[in-house]
Amino acid sequence: MRKYLPLLLFLCTLLMAQPQTEDTGQNTFSQKNVATEVTSTKELSVDVAALLEKKKILDAGLKENNIWSKIYSNYHIYRQLKEEEVALDRKIAQLNKLAERRRLNKQQRKVLSTLKNEKKILQGKLQLLKEYENDPFKKFLTPPAVGEIPSVGNPLAIIPAFSFMEKLKNDQLEYNSRYESIKHVLAQLKEKKKVLEAILEKDPDNREIRQELADTEEEINTFTPVVEIFKTTQNVYEKKIDEIRLNLQDEIGKEIEKATMIGVIILIFLIIIFLIKYLVKRYMSDNERFYTINKFLNFSFFTLLLLTLLFAYIENVSYLVTILGFASAGIAIALKDWFMSLMGWFVIIIGGAVHVGDRVKFVRNGMEYVGDIVDISLLRMTIQEDITLTTYMHNRRAGRIIFVPNNYIFTDMIANYSHAGLKTVWDGIDFMVTFDSNITKATSIAKEVTKKYSKGYTDITRKQLNKLRSQYSMKNTNVEPRIFSFIEPYGMKISAWYHTNAYATLTLRSTISAEIIERIQAEEDIHLAFPTQSIYLDKDVPKPQLPQPSLFDEQDQA
Repeated sequence: MRKYLPLLLFLCTLLMAQPQTEDTGQNTFSQKNVATEVTSTKELSVDVAALLEKKKILDAGLKENNIWSKIYSNYHIYRQLKEEEVALDRKIAQLNKLAERRRLNKQQRKVLSTLKNEKKILQGKLQLLKEYENDPFKKFLTPPAVGEIPSVGNPLAIIPAFSFMEKLKNDQLEYNSRYESIKHVLAQLKEKKKVLEAILEKDPDNREIRQELADTEEEINTFTPVVEIFKTTQNVYEKKIDEIRLNLQDEIGKEIEKATMIGVIILIFLIIIFLIKYLVKRYMSDNERFYTINKFLNFSFFTLLLLTLLFAYIENVSYLVTILGFASAGIAIALKDWFMSLMGWFVIIIGGAVHVGDRVKFVRNGMEYVGDIVDISLLRMTIQEDITLTTYMHNRRAGRIIFVPNNYIFTDMIANYSHAGLKTVWDGIDFMVTFDSNITKATSIAKEVTKKYSKGYTDITRKQLNKLRSQYSMKNTNVEPRIFSFIEPYGMKISAWYHTNAYATLTLRSTISAEIIERIQAEEDIHLAFPTQSIYLDKDVPKPQLPQPSLFDEQDQA
């Protein structure tokens, strides 16, 4: 028995020690689990915080300068207000039914009044957000209007065409930027959805995140068809813009080619005109004829230029001719003077009655104007008035620039002092001597003086008139000075006529007049007559001695 006593004690000790060992093991396992749970919680908190930070960044990106989120927000608010309005209508309808049955108490009436006021406020908010009722993104999905496409029918239309193409390019870039922005918003929303799902996996009991996930999914469902529609619209818009751009580029290319050809034709015309002008100026000594030819060439060039442009840029010329045919009667009446001036210009240029440089006298309403033609345009002649006998005796004015419409050649008298190369005109000086003067000697003095100073002009006139005989029927071509004597109340008037420069009549007239007076004053038997009167009382009137006919008078009578 004693032998087995130590063994029993050892077994008891073992039995008593076994539960303690198990408790110790359990405690150690429990401590390990708690540590694991703490570590997992810490790791979970770190992951959620990182996801929340990422979500915060996405939210900031969606809110910053994002018109699409703002539109959706207004659209979402409008829908919520609509739901509130439906709920208010339901409550108001219930209370109205009670009011019809007269079962409303004071508190319910107060509630009904409050609900009606809330509905009015709600309707005001809905009115402000009315544009977001149906298809709130329509305004931004619609591409910019193309507008009226310019037609490149002339060189001046090229610049507006380039401007229009630049506008299309800017509109397309702006529309593409809209598409890229809504794609970016949708991508951010999808990324936000993933972040929110990841947060819910870590924290499935977070109701706020779950609600935000539902709102994000709803927003994604709203934007997804919008993006699809936007993509289709963008493709159609791009094709339309490309087609318009290609057509405009083709028209611009053709117009540039056409304008280049017209420019080459005009340049050839210019070279030909300048070459003709050079040859005429070099080989023609008459400056006046060169001026006329120069004006004719200029008119011809502008006419050719006008016809070239007309046939180049008016596609239906027959239509234009028809319109002008119908409008010709009205044009002829409304622009009668203008049209007649054009006809007068043709008559002047083709007929050759008046040239630039000619000295002319123009009579209009009793007024006389004498001057030199300095220009002949399509509508009028320009005359520079000179100091002449007319200005000395009538106008007492000179140096004026007078504009004479070309149509006056059909209705008024225009005297040409230098027509067909004639540079001289007849001019006359009259002086009176008494009845008892030596008339023969006086006429002889006048003959000698006029012949002396007009000899050069007489020779020039004779040569020119000989040339004009083939063109005009001239019976009297006597160019020598002519002296006439006439009986006047106060004496004998002697009229001396001679050829002088058409552009300087007063100069020679002054010289001849001075010498005639000087010669007559040197003669004792010639006395200048003045307006005088003789009275005889009881006496016979003496008979004046008549002068004998002179040799010069016989020549003039012949």
